Amino acid sequence: MSRLVELEGTKPRKLEPSDVDPEKGNVAICQCGLSASFPFCDGSHRRTRDEEPGVCYRYEGGERRRVEAVRCVEDPTGESEQ
Repeated sequence: MSRLVELEGTKPRKLEPSDVDPEKGNVAICQCGLSASFPFCDGSHRRTRDEEPGVCYRYEGGERRRVEAVRCVEDPTGESEQ
């Protein structure tokens, strides 16, 4: 299984003491790219439990769709476009 994840961040985020939940005491960093509170995990990865091996998925607007192909095209300025 694979997942198409598009992120707009351009720099790392440093965790601050205020990021630690006083009740839970731990911080989980999102590794699936689906969290609404990215870079922190909010449990969104649970939606991926029934993904099929060998299939690429895109999650958008709360829905999961199979991705048939990912194509990158060079534009006239030399930048990559998806």
